[in-house]
Amino acid sequence: MFAPGHLGELTQIVPFEMVDAVLAESDGVARRVRKVPARVVVYLLLAAALFAEVGYLGVWRKLTAGLGGAAVAKVTGGGLWQARTSLGAGPLRALFHLLAGPASTAITRGARWRGLLVCAIDGTCLDVPDSPLHRARLGKNCNQYATAGYPQVRLVALVACGTRAIIDAVFGTAAVGEPAHSLSLLGSLREGMIVLLDRGLSGNELLKAIAGTGADFWPGCRRPAGHQPCIG
Repeated sequence: MFAPGHLGELTQIVPFEMVDAVLAESDGVARRVRKVPARVVVYLLLAAALFAEVGYLGVWRKLTAGLGGAAVAKVTGGGLWQARTSLGAGPLRALFHLLAGPASTAITRGARWRGLLVCAIDGTCLDVPDSPLHRARLGKNCNQYATAGYPQVRLVALVACGTRAIIDAVFGTAAVGEPAHSLSLLGSLREGMIVLLDRGLSGNELLKAIAGTGADFWPGCRRPAGHQPCIG
């Protein structure tokens, strides 16, 4: 029953013990053995990010393909969706915070500039299914004639440029711009970082907030000890 969910290198990066720990902390451990235990659901969702084009059943087949003649629980797409819904977001959120970070050392090539960890804040929009619930919560693009396209989620991330590892991320409605979402990332900024920003994130409010964390940014300038922040 517990064999499905082993996806080679994925379980080396995210071992069973780590998943079980976040499930225990999030109270996500199943009260009884089910066809798809909570641990397996976590790996199903992680694998779904790698194989986004095949759907839950396609991901399930990839998870169980290496089991040979072992007995595998028979599942349906609806059953996998229900398992995901029952799990909730808590365990995945806790797992993200355990794993998020620059994934570099002081000697990682390209990770630092003049001793500062090089990071960037940027965002994108992701289409989500055009369901009544998504339309009600996220809205849709509209023009003078009608609404169009899919509802969208805006994702803004703080990324370590040298390794492309995500340090922190926030998402919400696309009606809220990247600068406002970026303010939610300030808790992950610190002295010893330099943050690259595009022109859409050059407002004084955001730049002052970044400077207040002790991090430097570009465009900008270094701050000599004891001097007030210099906002470029």
